[in-house]
Amino acid sequence: MLSEDYLHELLRRYQNNFDITKDYKIGNKTYPAYAWFFSLGEKYVLKKEAQLWAIRAYEHVLFMKVDEITTELLKEIKTTIEDYVEPQLVRKGEKYPEKDHMCSYMTFVIISEKTPDSLMQKAIKKFHYDKGYLFNFRGHSEGRIACACIDSRKVLTNYSGKELKELLTNIFNSQVGNKEEKVL
Repeated sequence: MLSEDYLHELLRRYQNNFDITKDYKIGNKTYPAYAWFFSLGEKYVLKKEAQLWAIRAYEHVLFMKVDEITTELLKEIKTTIEDYVEPQLVRKGEKYPEKDHMCSYMTFVIISEKTPDSLMQKAIKKFHYDKGYLFNFRGHSEGRIACACIDSRKVLTNYSGKELKELLTNIFNSQVGNKEEKVL
C-alpha cells in the first residue's frame, strides 16, 4: 500500500462527517488536507427560547505524509498546536473560545513510510497537550496524534488519540481484502 492510497481512503472516510480542505497552508508549510467538524447539543424546555443548556464540540484534523517520524516532527506539531491551531482555529483569535464551548480536539494524523524505533514510539505515546479555559468553564482543547506506518501496517497513537486506532487499522485491513479480491 502506498501512502497516497492510504490518505485517499482516509479522506474518503472522513468526508461524510467533516468539511475537508486539500492542500491546507499554515505559514510556509502545506498539509495534504485539513478536516473540520462541529457538533452542537442543546436541551430546551417547551420552546427554543427556554434553553437549559448547550454544548459545542469541535475537531480540527491536519493530515501529514512523512518518510519517518522524528523528534523534530513532534516538536513541530506541538509548536503548530500552540502557535496556530489552538489560538486561531479553537479560540479564533479571542482570549477564550465562544460561549458553550465544551471541547476542541486538535488531531494530527501522520502517514509515515517507516515505522519509528521504540524510543520514538514511546515519545508518540507520551505526547500530551491539554488546555483549559476559565477553569474549564469554557471547556478545554486536547492534542491528539495518530500515526499510520505504511511499512509495518502498525498504528500508533498518544493517549488522547487512542480512539482513532480502530479507524486507521481498519483502512489497512480493508486494503488487504481489496487486493486479494483483485488478484482472484
